[in-house]
Amino acid sequence: MSYPSQFGFQDATSPLMEELLHFHDHALMIVFLISALVLYIILAMVTTKMTDKYILDSQLIEIIWTLLPALTLVLIALPSLRILYLMDEINDPHLTIKAVGHQWYWSYEYTDFEDLGFDSYMVPTSDLTPGQFRLLEADHRMVIPVDSPIRVLVTAEDVLHSWTVPTLGVKMDAVPGRLNQTTFMTSRPGIFYGQCSEICGANHSFMPIVVEAIPLEYFENWSSLMQEDA
Repeated sequence: MSYPSQFGFQDATSPLMEELLHFHDHALMIVFLISALVLYIILAMVTTKMTDKYILDSQLIEIIWTLLPALTLVLIALPSLRILYLMDEINDPHLTIKAVGHQWYWSYEYTDFEDLGFDSYMVPTSDLTPGQFRLLEADHRMVIPVDSPIRVLVTAEDVLHSWTVPTLGVKMDAVPGRLNQTTFMTSRPGIFYGQCSEICGANHSFMPIVVEAIPLEYFENWSSLMQEDA
């Protein structure tokens, strides 16, 4: 959960988000080193009146300033490609959930169960209870088991939406007539919040996403109760 004046990312809840945070730190250190080197060169050129004739025309320096950027790009590209393939990797998911975007709410269908699905609307400010977050709380949460690979099929019924939960490292566009899929796995129990991240109309700000991760035995009890109520 983010907080006011937060400087960095939210705490990672999935292994994929941890990889993304590590890559962010890795790339940021490279940017800092490049910025410091460029700043030093600028200051040196401004503050000194001396010049070196070997710098004015030197093939060795041209080779160096060509190879160094190429090496820097390789250092950034290799871990980036690794994470990119990890994000598309889907190995035997334990649970598949279909998330459908509407104007302006989400509906979830648990395709592994015979009759388990519901709509998820934002809780109005007047109905919030102490401890709930304004514009982020939903009347029905997407409940998932902890430490289980989850596949989410994302689509939309009317206009473009985007199913996004930052702490899980998930952002998938919901396109009418198209079925996109993403996968994640939570490493700890908790309640994780997200919002639609694609401008979808007047009430775009009022279709939150709430994912609740609970132990497997509690999830089985919850799914049984939901099917009985249905």
